[in-house]
Amino acid sequence: MSSSPQASRHAHASGPLAIICGGGAFPLAVAQAARRAGREVVLFPVRGFAGAEVEAWPHVWIAIGRFGRLTSEMRRLGCRDVVFIGNVLRPRLRDIRLDWTTLMLLPRVVSIMRGGDDHLLSGLGRIFEDAGFRLLGAHEVAPEILMPAGQLGAVAATREELEDIEVGRQVLEITGPLDIGQGLVVMNRHVVAMEAAEGTDLMLARVAELRANGRIRRAPRCGVLVKLPKAGQDRRLDMPSLGVRTAEGAARAGLAGIAVEAGGVIVADLAEIVRKADEAGLFIHGLAPRGRAS
Repeated sequence: MSSSPQASRHAHASGPLAIICGGGAFPLAVAQAARRAGREVVLFPVRGFAGAEVEAWPHVWIAIGRFGRLTSEMRRLGCRDVVFIGNVLRPRLRDIRLDWTTLMLLPRVVSIMRGGDDHLLSGLGRIFEDAGFRLLGAHEVAPEILMPAGQLGAVAATREELEDIEVGRQVLEITGPLDIGQGLVVMNRHVVAMEAAEGTDLMLARVAELRANGRIRRAPRCGVLVKLPKAGQDRRLDMPSLGVRTAEGAARAGLAGIAVEAGGVIVADLAEIVRKADEAGLFIHGLAPRGRAS
């Protein structure tokens, strides 16, 4: 996001940026980037998911199901633009205490929860837009968190590992439109694990367990984690991410490296990820989108 006078005037005219925060390191990374660009921010951390570190920033704690209170607070504070960022697990309707505004939206809420994550998030986005807010992607506010292209760190992928990456890319391009996971693990051109509701880190833990119990019989430092955004997904609401825990999980799973789409995956603390990968002997590769050189 530019810090030019024109961008600053736009930021002022739009009021503070509302950041609806789940768990993890990304909400604060986005908040810091927005502040560096001259934008005021207000964090709306989700109870049960966001960490206490958000309280160092202007913030209002919110609960899932309290859409009326959330939008009332956003309007009171002058927020028009909103970013969703961080980890939040899909709730069960019976576990949510709904306020009156959310009750009025209940038929829409029930409808958007009957489907995959893309269906849920796109429906949620439309509810906010219908309420008069403008959705921004985290990558629009903080482009510096996007994965760069090419080899990162000291370790390079071998020819065989590049072949595994290509297999992973082809599979994800087929499964992405079906709203399945954004990541998988390929070993010797064979898909051994695919991300579903558990997320990337638990998928990697499953691979480590499969190695430990002999279900995967491959030499150490074999296999690649591949992550791509799904075709057609709304990147304002959901982009695949790469964090330090993922690098650590790939090392525990005995993988050779990680390949994610450059410009299509957000990364928290890239320098630390590369350091961890170098220590573990993992490669980190920013995979250029189709039609561009890697």
